[in-house]
Amino acid sequence: MNHAIRVHEHGGPEKLIWEEVPKPDPKPGEVLLKQTAVGLNYIDVYFRTGLYKAPSMPVTIGMEGAGVVEAVGSGVIDLKPGDRVAYAGALGAYAEARVAPAEKLVKIPAGVTDSQAAAMMLQGMTACFLVKQTYALKKGETILVHAAAGGVGSILVQWAKHIGVTVIGVVSTPEKAALIKGLGADHALLTSDNIPAKVKEITSGAMLPVVYDSVGKDTFLTSLDCLRPRGLMISYGNASGPVTTDLGILAAKGSLYVTRPTLNTYTAKREDLVATANDLFAVVQSGAVKIGVNQTFPLKDAAKAHTALESRQTTGSTVLIP
Repeated sequence: MNHAIRVHEHGGPEKLIWEEVPKPDPKPGEVLLKQTAVGLNYIDVYFRTGLYKAPSMPVTIGMEGAGVVEAVGSGVIDLKPGDRVAYAGALGAYAEARVAPAEKLVKIPAGVTDSQAAAMMLQGMTACFLVKQTYALKKGETILVHAAAGGVGSILVQWAKHIGVTVIGVVSTPEKAALIKGLGADHALLTSDNIPAKVKEITSGAMLPVVYDSVGKDTFLTSLDCLRPRGLMISYGNASGPVTTDLGILAAKGSLYVTRPTLNTYTAKREDLVATANDLFAVVQSGAVKIGVNQTFPLKDAAKAHTALESRQTTGSTVLIP
């Protein structure tokens, strides 16, 4: 028997339906996984609400997970039954068993648990390309991270500190401020603060080379106001809704740059995926970045997990257990 969470029509968390589905067979180039852990991410909300369009409906959402290989399709040579693997960027994770393209899977090294792997693949590889490629952070720089206590945010804080960067984190509550301080953030600001004024004070007027913003509409202009001339605003999420600002504002505020990166682009080639995953595993195994699985829900209770995520009740990573 195989169960999955499926979305038959777009809407709120109540549209996440737990139902029996056929157990799939792997086609050529595919692997059948018995899933042990599924990662919760904001992109799941986007697919549930229809902000991101699924290829067809009903859809099993979820982009990230870990499990054990049960069977492989023809042409798969580097994976075998019994291997522990993890993935990000393969729609269909909210299921007890699923097929996934072998090229999307990476082996989980010893010392990394299935729950950690499921919790960190999408968020951790996102943090990896954000700090090493979208903007290659250099020791001594100062940056700002919105939603710094969240999944990607908490990893960004730790990885940036590992590089030697001064980190300003923005969070919604004093409790989350204490949490990011514990992760190494140099400054913890609240969303209620006058953030550009605080940044001006912290940087003695120099402002910032880069801002990492996963919040979207509510923080976009604030982020621009924290940048120095020709600074870079990295908008990598829409937690508060999509940004619709006229691009002319970039000229008015100092010939600023904005980019909207996505993990799929940075890991489209197999060698890039493996290199990014290996970078992530290495920084976690070294202890420089700790993956906090701070919430766990049964997969069948995915609606409760989505409610917690959208109401900012979660910190770090959340895992759904099939």
